[in-house]
Amino acid sequence: MMRILHTSDWHLGQHFFTKNRAQEHRQFIDWLVNLVEQNQINAVVIAGDLFDTGTPPSYAREIYYDCVAKLNNCGCQLVVLAGNHDSVAMLNESKGVLGYLNTHVVAAPDETPDQQIIPLYNKDQTVGALLCAIPFLRPRDVMSSQADLSATEKNQALGQAIAAHYQAIYTAACRQRDQLGKAVPIIATGHLTALGVKTSDAVRDVYIGTLEAFPSSEFPPADYIALGHIHRPQKVAGTEHIRYCGSPIPLAFDELKSTKQVVQVTFSERESIAIEPINVPRFQPMATVRGNLESLPAQLKEASSEGSEALPVWLCIEVSSDQYVSDLQQRIETMIEGLPLEILQVKRLSNTTRAGIQQEENETLAELSPFDVFARRLALEPELVGTSLETELTARFEQVVEAVQEETGIVVTRPTKKPAEPLVAELEGDLFPLAELPSEPPTKPKRRSNSLKPAADESQNQVDLFAEGDNA
Repeated sequence: MMRILHTSDWHLGQHFFTKNRAQEHRQFIDWLVNLVEQNQINAVVIAGDLFDTGTPPSYAREIYYDCVAKLNNCGCQLVVLAGNHDSVAMLNESKGVLGYLNTHVVAAPDETPDQQIIPLYNKDQTVGALLCAIPFLRPRDVMSSQADLSATEKNQALGQAIAAHYQAIYTAACRQRDQLGKAVPIIATGHLTALGVKTSDAVRDVYIGTLEAFPSSEFPPADYIALGHIHRPQKVAGTEHIRYCGSPIPLAFDELKSTKQVVQVTFSERESIAIEPINVPRFQPMATVRGNLESLPAQLKEASSEGSEALPVWLCIEVSSDQYVSDLQQRIETMIEGLPLEILQVKRLSNTTRAGIQQEENETLAELSPFDVFARRLALEPELVGTSLETELTARFEQVVEAVQEETGIVVTRPTKKPAEPLVAELEGDLFPLAELPSEPPTKPKRRSNSLKPAADESQNQVDLFAEGDNA
């Protein structure tokens, strides 16, 4: 009997607005270790984005190493796959040492397919499964640059290269299974966006070249495919054995709509006996409250029932008002006096935003280009329509996009349709300053070691204007 626990997107070291998530992650790991012991799990697979940044703070590394030690004490194998947030160099620096603690770290693909096959062992130390350990794939990992190709041709070439990489690893696993002479299951991993999945505000879509999503039909016929990158748990294309387990804690307020999970997969030889999602407890109370100034007090009181003085509820408040209220923040602060609540985000919903809420709930950033997002942000400023400032803002944005494309090779596609409603609700305070333009056009961005993401990692309320390949 082989039991695998599939998890992903821990994002150790994340700052949520001003809040540190270390305590939540420590509680999650204690819960996870207890689950491993109770259910006699043979291997835990983390399918990417172990850390939130390529340079995680020291406390995040301590949490990681503590998890390694605890799982090793349980006799459980740990497999860590790199995601687009993870630094290959940072993960590799401890790879050799952690190998002595029953931990396999795969930060980048190997040139030899057989080197990416990890045997997973039963309690009696016999091979119970073979893992095709595939981390986040960058274009340079699977293909060489080709000149004179159109965007469509590059897209097709990259999709074919990723599919070929999966097939090569799967073929190597089948060959090793034949050598074992046992009908053991083959499990594959991945950290990417598959077609047809729903994302969340905390997910930066992985755009590799112009490849926005990978067709599920291109995955090899593995017995189970453990995916990471999408924070909402879900099946891919309705298939039981291709799944995103989602992040273990909510990384954005809109993730409160779904229950957090890990997935336990049990095999008897090649036959999958059970694929069982296991709900993860909420370690920090969080809530989104939406209403007008008259209805908010009652809703805030109801939300406070989940909190305590020691552990107040983190709040996102969405206020609908037909008139501009200059002292909105002060009014809300008065409403929560004496309640175990802590406000992390206030959104002021305009008429156009409220009209588009239903549309927003059925639409994700994966369906929009950066130009769509920019246009919808401008739509929240009706006083700019038709003005020279609107023209200048648009020109400056296009210059930034061109500079990013030149620096990274990432192709940002133009919008295919004119957006009808704003995508992002108006925040209390600008999402980005509209009136403060630099005196000179933006210069080509300097390459940073691991990402193009905004410098303030702790500020999750920024709009992701760029969907990047290395740190989405």
